[in-house]
Amino acid sequence: MRSTPDAKGFLVRIEKRLAELGLVLPDRMQLPPGAQLPFPWVRVHGSRAFVSGHGPLNPDGSLAAPLGKVGDQVSPEQAYEAARLTGLAMLASLRRELGDLDRVTAWLRVFGMVNAAPGFVAMPSVINGFSDLILRVWGEPAGSHARSAVGLAELPFNLPVEIEAEVALRP
Repeated sequence: MRSTPDAKGFLVRIEKRLAELGLVLPDRMQLPPGAQLPFPWVRVHGSRAFVSGHGPLNPDGSLAAPLGKVGDQVSPEQAYEAARLTGLAMLASLRRELGDLDRVTAWLRVFGMVNAAPGFVAMPSVINGFSDLILRVWGEPAGSHARSAVGLAELPFNLPVEIEAEVALRP
């Protein structure tokens, strides 16, 4: 994927790629009533950004349905889409914090959590919704990342998936 300079000479490769794919980043998350999250969505330290756990959002920043346990209230296909939507939410947070998604030079580590019903074991297939998105947008090798996908008994706000990540940055 080639980078295209904007009017000021800055690269806008990722924004262009998002537009080519017809992807729209959601607004900031609308927290459920009474919820307080006293931490940043993205913490930049040196040449890395640590991205707090995100869930799937609608374009307006509300939680995307369906909510619940994968393998019970949520199908594996719906959970794959939830993981993709979670990726878009994460990209929106990165863009707000960094001002420019082209600052992300590599996806280093991804930790995917699935709100799994008893007996559901296809967590890697669910989190592929996130990984497939990142690889489509960043390509190889920048989009390639180390990854874990685990099942948990519960997730905040009854989310079907929650994902956190670490990325490398250019100054």
